[in-house]
Amino acid sequence: MTDGAGGTGGTTGADGEPEPSDTLKAFGEVVKVFRKRAQLTQEEFAPRVQYSVPTVASIEQGRRFPPPAFVDRAEDVLDAFGVIRAAAKHLSRRRGLAKWFRHWAQLEADAAILYTYECRLIPGLLQTEAYARALFRDQLPPLGDEQIEARMTARAERQALLTERPNTAYSFILEEHLFRRHTGGVEVTRELIDHIVGLARRRNIELQIMPQMQEHHAGLHGPIRLLETPDHKWFAYSEGQESGHLHSDPAVVSTLQMRYARMRSQALSLKESTSLLERTRGAV
Repeated sequence: MTDGAGGTGGTTGADGEPEPSDTLKAFGEVVKVFRKRAQLTQEEFAPRVQYSVPTVASIEQGRRFPPPAFVDRAEDVLDAFGVIRAAAKHLSRRRGLAKWFRHWAQLEADAAILYTYECRLIPGLLQTEAYARALFRDQLPPLGDEQIEARMTARAERQALLTERPNTAYSFILEEHLFRRHTGGVEVTRELIDHIVGLARRRNIELQIMPQMQEHHAGLHGPIRLLETPDHKWFAYSEGQESGHLHSDPAVVSTLQMRYARMRSQALSLKESTSLLERTRGAV
């Protein structure tokens, strides 16, 4: 399953390196102490670090891994003598995320633009809980209950990006056959389609379906994931069965951008895509 955390959105292999919850809680307490020292409420602090109040609250409660930009801004805003950055160095492991996916997940959390093409399964950012659990239950070697819950938590944290970062532009190109496979069963598929059609109504999310019958297709080399950072650098990510690779070489990134751009012209429009999904749901 792609995304190093459970099916393009987050799992892959029984990665036995969970993020100890105590370290996240300790980091959150450090931030809280310095925030209170600065006499700032969460509502006052959040806009200064350019994150939402719920995100700040989650980080302070030890429920969310802090993005690199949050660490840097919190350190500067709170004048924390380097303590916040030092505490963040002990958070190199993330519960529920495979080792090879963590760097991409950090970049993803601050991305200005995120492009995703998938032909294997629904991307993690778009999955429903039922769909994700179906993927986890079928994973081999089998996962234990605790491992599944860790991956579900990681999935939920990543999915919050879609609503907590309304200024990030998301583009998804998905193969039509992903919805016709009925992963998890008919009811899971119906719920999944309803969920994705609902997300496609958001202003910052563009959804396109690549028709099952397509004479020309620029994505036959496999999935594509691209992002642009706030300082306008582009990265790409590719993942196999038990490995992932972050691409920073401009030549590689440019090639993948070219393919993605061509697919956007080959796939159905947003209106056509949602219409296809609604027809598919009715036929399930």
